[in-house]
Amino acid sequence: MFGKNRHVDEPPIPVVPWTDAWEFAITDEERPATGQRKRAALGLRAFRVPYGSGVQRVNAPCAFFPSQASAAEDRRLYEDAEGSRLLCSVDEPQDVEGRRHHEVRDVRGQVIGTIQRIAPLKHAVKPTWRIAQPGHPEIVSSAEWAKGGPKEMVQRGAGKLLLGVVQAVADMGAEGGDQPAKSRVLEWKAGDEVVLASEGDARFLVRAAWLDRRLVFAYALLRTG
Repeated sequence: MFGKNRHVDEPPIPVVPWTDAWEFAITDEERPATGQRKRAALGLRAFRVPYGSGVQRVNAPCAFFPSQASAAEDRRLYEDAEGSRLLCSVDEPQDVEGRRHHEVRDVRGQVIGTIQRIAPLKHAVKPTWRIAQPGHPEIVSSAEWAKGGPKEMVQRGAGKLLLGVVQAVADMGAEGGDQPAKSRVLEWKAGDEVVLASEGDARFLVRAAWLDRRLVFAYALLRTG
């Protein structure tokens, strides 16, 4: 199924284990446009990891959406394109003290964490989100980072670590192909530790080894539908 439109001299695109995913994006682009490929090669919409370099750079899948989504499958993700190996699922929301709680379950049905959606305050435009992983502080997203980009962040006193996070997310998939307009970049912290950076609803950079990627996948699934 993968690489059906590839050149004969191109290797097949591997499936990256989701536990090895440090930076990933929701996209259907398998191979970016290069000097030898005028147009990007497309495949299934999936969570994809930048893999390889130069002309061999690809976006390798690490988690798949249902191939034929039904109402019950809209919030399930799989380890394979055929949907035979469940990765995780997201429960219907429960209202807890005004917050919408979605429990995330593994393949055995055990709860691995919770995604919380908090309705915007009176003067706010968008809701805020929280990720709860057992055994760790609640993961909270920042407000919108400097709209002027990394340079403006430096002027505002951002540390080198945070600047590196922003630049790394901004550079994802930068080798070849037309890049979409940049969305807001957020940092996510558990206590004082930066554990995640995200651009928009579909591009992510994990900074903490302990962070369960399935919770990030679940958050993105809820945000993008």
